[in-house]
Amino acid sequence: MIKREITPHLTRLFQQYPFVTVTGPRQSGKTTLCRSTFPDLKYANLEAPDVRDFAESDPRGFLSQFGEGAILDEIQHVPELLSYLQVMADEKGTNGQFVLTGSEQFRLSDAIGQSLSGRTALLRLLPLSMAERRRMGAGDDVDAVLYSGFYPRIFDQNLDPRQALGDYFETYVERDVRRLGGIRNLSTFRRFVRLCAGRVGQLVNLSSLGSDAGVSHTTAREWLAILERSYIVFPLRPYHANIGKRLIKSPKLYFYDVGLVSYLIGIQLAEQLATHPLRGSLFENAAVVEALKYQLNRGRRSNLSFFRDARGLECDLLFETGRGVGAIEIKSGSTVASDFFRSLLSVAELVPEVALKVVVYGGAVRQARSDCEVVPLADLAAMLERFDIEHRLDPFAVRR
Repeated sequence: MIKREITPHLTRLFQQYPFVTVTGPRQSGKTTLCRSTFPDLKYANLEAPDVRDFAESDPRGFLSQFGEGAILDEIQHVPELLSYLQVMADEKGTNGQFVLTGSEQFRLSDAIGQSLSGRTALLRLLPLSMAERRRMGAGDDVDAVLYSGFYPRIFDQNLDPRQALGDYFETYVERDVRRLGGIRNLSTFRRFVRLCAGRVGQLVNLSSLGSDAGVSHTTAREWLAILERSYIVFPLRPYHANIGKRLIKSPKLYFYDVGLVSYLIGIQLAEQLATHPLRGSLFENAAVVEALKYQLNRGRRSNLSFFRDARGLECDLLFETGRGVGAIEIKSGSTVASDFFRSLLSVAELVPEVALKVVVYGGAVRQARSDCEVVPLADLAAMLERFDIEHRLDPFAVRR
């Protein structure tokens, strides 16, 4: 397994806090990351029934095994342990005691906020970035990227992506959905998730989603929340600024892994994607998540958004920095066309804080235009890192 980009930040934060909590989707590599970074720490998987029973029935006895610290995997299964961990940390009074992991977003965050506030650093690990995927031996062919996605196990074990992603989805539905939502009609829920995949990159419309799935608006909202809690989807919020324009308020919907989207919409082969009507939406999803990974892999909170006003003027991705706003337009075409820049330049005129203008496209050659950068998807993170270094936004960035 390769060294993950987030590793130096995990190491640094473990030296600065009693706890580090690493959350993220199942199979994103959390356990491998933590165990390879801290090989001397003891390890306990709270998803194992016997381990979980011990922790629930005798939390003090369970934690007494780990006087020198430990990695506690899937801590959301025994959230009551967090109060005991707080007492242990306060009594010991040192940093670098426990690494906690979890695959459920909100319940774990709430529990940590109540028990470990100020005592734990928080990191989110998503599946592989483009650069990490490349180091696993995969190429940068756009259609192959959209088809295979980024889950490490696919590349580490040389698995068939469709089989692996199908197994991932079915296991998720059978295990996590039953536990999180108590959903009785799993076939309807599966249809709902597939409908979400077909709307990737679109504004969230719960009434339409619910109607097409045959459920109420309220149920659609609850099911979407379950998908978000379990790191399947996330909303991208609209940009808000006092620019004298009426801006759209609804979020857009994206999946954490574009390969899962391809599976859910029925893609059988990577070659199908070249002419598929949703190829542009899938490419947009991949680029948005690559920018998100860039921020999270550096220990930051995400501040990504999109711009759309009531007239339909849109920019796919904005991110705020201490030196201004970065604006990114995403185009799946492999040949740069003049209309790639139209919306980007118009939005930059409306948002004077824009300090960086980028077009991410489906080609393979980087271009430096006078008014913006044009980069392949594979080079997006490197371009963002260069912007960080030039503006001294990331004190931990490595100068190249």
